[in-house]
Amino acid sequence: MNIPFIRLPFGKRPKKLKGRWEKYFTEDELNKEIPNNTMYEEIQAACNRFSSYDAINYYGKVIKFNKFIKLIDKTSNAFYNIGVRKGDIVSICMPNTPEAITAVYALNKIGAIASMIHPLSGETEIKNYVNEGNSEYLVTIDLDYEKVNNIDDETNLKKIICVSAADSMPLYMKIGYFFTKKHKYLNPTYNNRYIKWKKFLRKYGKDVIIPESHTDGDSPAVILHSGGTTGKPKGIVNSNRSFAALIVQGETFLKRLKIGDKCLTIMPIFHGFGIGVTMHTAYALGVSTILLPTFDAKRFDVLLDKHHPNVVMGVPTLFEALTKTNKVKNLDLSCIKYIVSGGDSLNPALEARINKYLKEHGCEIEIAQGYGMTEAMSAVCCDYKEVHRAGSIGIPFLHNYIQIIDPVTRKEVKPMEKGEICICGPTVMMGYLNNEEETNEMLQLHNDGHIWLHTGDMGHMDKDGFVFYDQRIKRMIISSGYNVYPQHVEEVIETHPAVLQCTVVGMPHPYKMEVAKAFIVLNDGFRPSIFTKKEIKDYCKKNLAHYECPYKFVFRKSLPKTLLGKIDFKSLQDDNGDDDDYGEE
Repeated sequence: MNIPFIRLPFGKRPKKLKGRWEKYFTEDELNKEIPNNTMYEEIQAACNRFSSYDAINYYGKVIKFNKFIKLIDKTSNAFYNIGVRKGDIVSICMPNTPEAITAVYALNKIGAIASMIHPLSGETEIKNYVNEGNSEYLVTIDLDYEKVNNIDDETNLKKIICVSAADSMPLYMKIGYFFTKKHKYLNPTYNNRYIKWKKFLRKYGKDVIIPESHTDGDSPAVILHSGGTTGKPKGIVNSNRSFAALIVQGETFLKRLKIGDKCLTIMPIFHGFGIGVTMHTAYALGVSTILLPTFDAKRFDVLLDKHHPNVVMGVPTLFEALTKTNKVKNLDLSCIKYIVSGGDSLNPALEARINKYLKEHGCEIEIAQGYGMTEAMSAVCCDYKEVHRAGSIGIPFLHNYIQIIDPVTRKEVKPMEKGEICICGPTVMMGYLNNEEETNEMLQLHNDGHIWLHTGDMGHMDKDGFVFYDQRIKRMIISSGYNVYPQHVEEVIETHPAVLQCTVVGMPHPYKMEVAKAFIVLNDGFRPSIFTKKEIKDYCKKNLAHYECPYKFVFRKSLPKTLLGKIDFKSLQDDNGDDDDYGEE
């Protein structure tokens, strides 16, 4: 395994960073150190401390912390007995199930590294992910058996451990699952290479003395993968220290939580925010997770009414779906202490709709907007009740630092001036797996002696340290020498009463080099017609500079999403069609 990362030069140690936002933390918080612990050591401590409390709720089946650690230890024994050793990369292609989470901690106990793969990935993607880390072992959902079976001869896999989503379900749920799901997919053929999860534990989970791994906070723990919207997905290596830092940050950010509270885990385990915050940090704080392997956005209100969670975290599209649900009469959301949107920018119009919905259903707080990227465990800063400024993505979490720099000179800009957002802190990745060139492009040593992650996002910071997200640099459109920021154009178009959602991308132009093209989803009650299109065009002319106005407007029933639920900008840029997909106008 090759994990390239920047090393600080020998010599004088760089001065400790300071930030304008530090006044919002207490002196004790600022002096709080990140423990040199592994993920397993932290979950072990949590299970001992909260032994009688619920750790996992999976379709009504509850696993308490004292049972959770026993499952982890037994799974660790099984992995060790089949040959997994310190430094090995084991691939996990799973949705949110108890087995997936247990596997991550079990591997960490050995000193092995969990490479998380989206279960909806294609055959070639799964093969590439497995091969990039030379994985010899794969834990996969059985619904992916056909895909895995088609590519396993092109890998070095010795053992494929198949998990059914029904394995940890209550009996009545297992029966329902069998009749509704199993017949739709190719059933695994079990042999020397393919083994059921339960048989894996039964056959190999016998007690064994696992040598001290001697891993510490700076050792690799989990490999996540980029969303792939800007090119070939890359393996992002995260250290144990990153997870330890998230816990320290969670203690300062999630102060209203208490032991025994519940978190609705919509975010998946293969997503940085999912595994790092809604699972690992939640367990460390004594918060139980309501695990959902699949999520039906149309029944969002039903889930909230059934479980009464205290924490809900997701991407903007999920909360947009919530505002349209009406299956539960008199839905009471007063139980919610934190509701956080991350993974993509939350435009003001949607934020207002969400807050209106929350208030109408008894929620005493407003939605908080977070910012981050997978290369920094998807959680860098957040705007929340105690520290709030309208339009801001908040202040950096404890021990994180943000600089806004001029992309050309790399010098820090003045307050309120736009520049590239750069991140320095304990949650920043170790590097891209087997990719030194990309690592060196993202992680750069600045003159202050610290390594900074270059996000490729434009933003600005006010005099008090509040950060504002402006635009993805790579989405910026240069038309006739003018800079056009798609997010600004989108926000203006979405204030038109006919528009539900809008995404703007650049398209080639023979004279202007590039112009804006708007893909629009209409609100219910509005039809795609030449008259609607003219209204929106006129609205843009009134509210945007002439060079910002889209050159083309195309109506769509929906906008394409990546596997992580973000708008698929690459797909839209590759879309050369000018015809609307609503049918006849």
